[in-house]
Amino acid sequence: MRTVSRVVAAPADLGTDVIRIPEGSDLELDLRLESVLEGVLVSGTVLGRARGECVRCLDDVDREVVAELQELYAYPGRIPDGEDDDEVRELQDDRIDLEPALRDATVLALPYQPLCRDDCPGLCSECGAHLAEDPDHRHEDVDPRWQALAQLEPLDPTE
Repeated sequence: MRTVSRVVAAPADLGTDVIRIPEGSDLELDLRLESVLEGVLVSGTVLGRARGECVRCLDDVDREVVAELQELYAYPGRIPDGEDDDEVRELQDDRIDLEPALRDATVLALPYQPLCRDDCPGLCSECGAHLAEDPDHRHEDVDPRWQALAQLEPLDPTE
């Protein structure tokens, strides 16, 4: 067993359209490599900072992302029984290509719909006003069919 802690540069396309870990930013890898019968089992954590946009108000989102990683890298020709060749990664000349497993684990750890805060009210659907800055924001919308009634004076309940 061997433990490895490294800081590496994030590869390209590590995320989705709304949130991603920027290419070249620091990723902290804390990994354990274990020799098993079929190959090398890599497990550990990946830590990075994701940046994107809130899906409700489009403000910037900056979040720490922690992803759990566990992947078996089989020795050439030693695919475990019952496993599909496409599902198991192989060692390549005694080297491990971590990028696909890193991408799979990290993208799954990113929020599907990132929010700047849990209670983000978003934008006004009519004018686009930022509702967090003006919580009392309202529009006086009267259905045109009722427009004539808006001209009437309210009744005095004391009469």
